[in-house]
Amino acid sequence: MTENQPSPAPAGGAPGDASGGFPEGLAAYDAVVLAGGASRRLGGTDKPAVRVGGRPLLDRVLAACADARTTVVVADPRPTKRPVVWAREDPPGGGPLAALDAGLRHLTAEHVVLLSADLPFLDRRTVGALLASLRRGAADGVLLTDSDGRDQPLVAAYRTGALRRELAALTARHGGPAGLPLRRLTGALDLLRISDPVASFDCDTWDDIATARARIREHGHVLDEWISAVKDELGIDLDVDTGLLLDLARDAAHGVARPAAPLTTFLVGFAAAQGGGDRDAVAEAVRKAVALAGRWTEEDTPEAAPSATPSADADADADADGDGAAADGAAAESGGTAPGAAPGTRPDAG
Repeated sequence: MTENQPSPAPAGGAPGDASGGFPEGLAAYDAVVLAGGASRRLGGTDKPAVRVGGRPLLDRVLAACADARTTVVVADPRPTKRPVVWAREDPPGGGPLAALDAGLRHLTAEHVVLLSADLPFLDRRTVGALLASLRRGAADGVLLTDSDGRDQPLVAAYRTGALRRELAALTARHGGPAGLPLRRLTGALDLLRISDPVASFDCDTWDDIATARARIREHGHVLDEWISAVKDELGIDLDVDTGLLLDLARDAAHGVARPAAPLTTFLVGFAAAQGGGDRDAVAEAVRKAVALAGRWTEEDTPEAAPSATPSADADADADADGDGAAADGAAAESGGTAPGAAPGTRPDAG
């Protein structure tokens, strides 16, 4: 079975939503992340620790399945941005089926997302689409296919019971899962496929790493990537309206001064945190700051300057005229001496 496009998020879902792009109230899911490979094509480099966009590949994958009730990482323990359960296959290095078996021992949910630790572009929306497709149908699992149409069984959602059933069958036939390829299990499952060349892109070589690093810096992706990286670094789980904040920064820079842009957005963030820290608190803080920037700008326009006061000017002119007339009258009564003239001097004296 094949679907050509990922399922759209239901109304209200969006990338970065706490619901992962699928409706709240659906059954919980667990996640297993396989992160213990030898990385031979990277010269033995610790691939899950390789950074793309300033974040280790493993942390990027863990952010995509952050809604999982239990997340098991099959690898030696290491620092991660969020808490996980650590497991190790038996024997260590026994392959993906042995790693899957080790991870399944810690799970209780009906559905499980199975992921590799080298997926730089996987996000919550894709995880939500996989789970939504699985829950709508009767298939044992839903997996992504790459740009060449090849199955990617480590970017997939499965029914936990189906995985345990086939693992038990393989163990009965072969004495255990160690050393067996993953296709021995997936080949026995009824699978639904979703084509997604971006989310299924994995980093096996240094060329793949370079491609991933270049793509996130493309104009159409860099802001979303940067915001995601900052949220992950700061431990913030908030759907940020970047357009709203950029408009505020523009208004502050143009209407006040350029340095006002970052300072204003910082203060808005601080105010939003005091107001509860959710999306509504951010929107309210932005609304107030935008209104203030608008009032500030209005005062700097010619139309906002106070108009001239004719009555005051006229009174001043009248006072000046009256003082002159009075002076002339006094001069006439005193024999015509003009103000400032020497005593005994007449204006017409010649």
